[in-house]
Formats: sequence, structure tokens, C-alpha cells
Amino acid sequence: MAAFSLKVNGRAYTVEVDPQTPLLYVLTDDLHLCGPKFGCGLAQCGACSVLLEGKVTRSCVTPVSAVKNQEVTTLEGLGTPEKPHAIQQAFIDEGAAQCGFCLSGVILTAKALLDEKPKASDEQIRDSFSNVLCRCFAHTRMLRAIKRYQASLR
Repeated sequence: MAAFSLKVNGRAYTVEVDPQTPLLYVLTDDLHLCGPKFGCGLAQCGACSVLLEGKVTRSCVTPVSAVKNQEVTTLEGLGTPEKPHAIQQAFIDEGAAQCGFCLSGVILTAKALLDEKPKASDEQIRDSFSNVLCRCFAHTRMLRAIKRYQASLR
């Protein structure tokens, strides 16, 4: 066991865990966050996605010891129910969420892409979240929500 200082959603935390503990488990078990989910445990489905210094990271395969002093942002770190982030509001407006299991992957991936490339093409947007699995088949609504958010950036 070792103590780790983390910056998550703008707040400082100290946790005492095994250095190889996946960041996902620290976020869900120790910090009681609900955004990232355990899906496959192999970094292939995207349910566990977080932003690490603005870059999409699969927290199920990222040991907490690798995080160091980097800022971690989870889905709930973007906005609040009372004041959602613009991309979250776009998903609400488009009815783009169904079960919600994939939302960390889709929303955080889209946000990271558009932070880097605000004028990303539809193809670039689709490609960016093509490796995030969604069983609800809400992809068309998700794409509309991402495009709505993209338009709000202009």
C-alpha cells in the first residue's frame, strides 16, 4: 500500500492503495464516482474512459501510480445536474442517452476531439468514438448531439 495524491474533477484527494490498482477502482470504490464504469477490463469498450490532462484514457488499465499529479476529469466533473456542460446539455437535448453505460466514453472522447480539433469532420467524429461500444444503438442521436455541441463552439 502507498499513499497517492490525486486531482480529480478539480478536487484534491489522497488515497492509500496498492500502486498497481487501476485508476477506475480508485475512482469508483474510493472516491465513489459513478461516471466511469467497468465494462471489459481490457481498455476495449470505453465505459471506463476519463480525461487525463485532457486526453482520453481508459482507467481500467491505468494504474493509479501512473497518474502522478495529472488532472483527472470524469463525466461528472464536466458539469452538474443543475448546470450541465454544453456537451452534456447537447446529449440531453438530442435524447442521445439510453442506458448511459457508454456515456463516459462517448462524451469524453468527443469533448477531447473537439477541444483539439473544433472543426473536426463528421468522419473524424465518428472515427473518434468508433471504439466506444454502445449496445443501445443510439449512435445517430449521439452524432447529432456532438454536432450540436460542435456548433455551439463557433
